[in-house]
Amino acid sequence: SLKIRNTEIQSADDVAVLEDCTDYSLAKTISKIEEELGKGDLSDCLGDDIIPSAGNEIGAEAQIRFLKAKLRVMQEELDNVVCECRKKEDENENLKSQLKDTVEENTRLQRTVSMQQSQTEKYKMLSQEANKKSEELQQEVIALEKVLH
Repeated sequence: SLKIRNTEIQSADDVAVLEDCTDYSLAKTISKIEEELGKGDLSDCLGDDIIPSAGNEIGAEAQIRFLKAKLRVMQEELDNVVCECRKKEDENENLKSQLKDTVEENTRLQRTVSMQQSQTEKYKMLSQEANKKSEELQQEVIALEKVLH
């Protein structure tokens, strides 16, 4: 299981890896529990509700099998949590990228709007000047027509 996970970690370059979880060893944990069982330190496990109350009545081999099965389940849960964490990290990176793109687009659009507003003001002023000149010319035409008649 550890070898497979290390291969997955090495091949997944674009995925965030939890550094603390990469050196986790199921074999180390199992051997540690086996040592405690061999020494007779099972009382700690019984008090933690790891082994059900019937654990007092089953043998050491059965207790080891039970603990190994429980460890496998916990390892699967840990693998699922790590996988979910990787997915969330990928999603987070995608959202950060989208946010960056959106901010850049917003900045570009603000510049465009500002430029268009200044052009609109310029054309308004030109239009007002042209209207004023047109009115002056119309007044001049009216005055010239009066002189001619």
